[in-house]
Amino acid sequence: MDRIDAMKVFIAALDENSLAGAGRRLGRSPAAVSRAIAFLEAHTGTPLLYRTTRTIKLSEAGERYALACRRILVDLEEADMLVADERSAPRGLLNVTALVAAGEDVLRPLLDEFIDRRPEVSIRLQLLDRPVSLIDEGIDVALRFAHLTDSTLVAVPIGEVRRVVVASPDYLAAHPAIHEPADLVEHRIIFMTHFGLDSWSFPTEGRAAIPQVVQFAPRFIVNTIRGALASAVAGRGVTRVFSYHVAEHVRTGALKIVLRDSEHAPLPIHLLTPFGRLAVPKVRAFVDFATPRLRAHFAELQRVTHRD
Repeated sequence: MDRIDAMKVFIAALDENSLAGAGRRLGRSPAAVSRAIAFLEAHTGTPLLYRTTRTIKLSEAGERYALACRRILVDLEEADMLVADERSAPRGLLNVTALVAAGEDVLRPLLDEFIDRRPEVSIRLQLLDRPVSLIDEGIDVALRFAHLTDSTLVAVPIGEVRRVVVASPDYLAAHPAIHEPADLVEHRIIFMTHFGLDSWSFPTEGRAAIPQVVQFAPRFIVNTIRGALASAVAGRGVTRVFSYHVAEHVRTGALKIVLRDSEHAPLPIHLLTPFGRLAVPKVRAFVDFATPRLRAHFAELQRVTHRD
């Protein structure tokens, strides 16, 4: 059996989370899928998958092997396309990742439009609120909000985003004024787990070298952006999120930004792709399509939240 073909079956099984799903995706029988996995396990001399009636789970060795397989398959696809000189013909599966909220609210509409324009391209969008290694996990493009340190990635600047503290006008009218970070200790805080469970930090004041840290006694903790914003809009307290999360609420007057003078410096937004992947037609086509639209989108969101 061809080992590269077996790797494709193995990765398809992981992506579909079942051997039957891999068979449907690849147009193969369940027995053929099982034979491909068994071939790889015999070749490596170790179990790669643990199977149940409903799902599959990677072994420890399988996790390492899967990462290597994804890298190999990505490199092979890139090599094939470069040799075939198919720069003008985007096709194949495009793997994209983003944080959950950014993917749902920002990327997903763009991807829908891109698919309509590029019928030969399919997209797999992975929304993950955890660090992702683009190379190890076979990701073509990522939307990221952070200062960059990985020199193996190509970064296309998109804009910037701020961490902001917000509350509803009704809440602010009924509670003590918030002029400085220390005032927050008198308020009901809605904690977003992404931004700290028992404290928030703010920039240093004057010549102080240590950031201001405001400690809280948690009252309400939620692990989704939508949950935190819904409670804030309902007047249940103060929360901290990224500025793009609240732009529409600020526009309508449902939320108000406080402590503007105590915000950290903005975080840059980039589209990231592994070095060399921009030469692949589907990746280049998407980056060229998404970049001006994302820049315009985040510029407008910044305009709205700065105006408040």
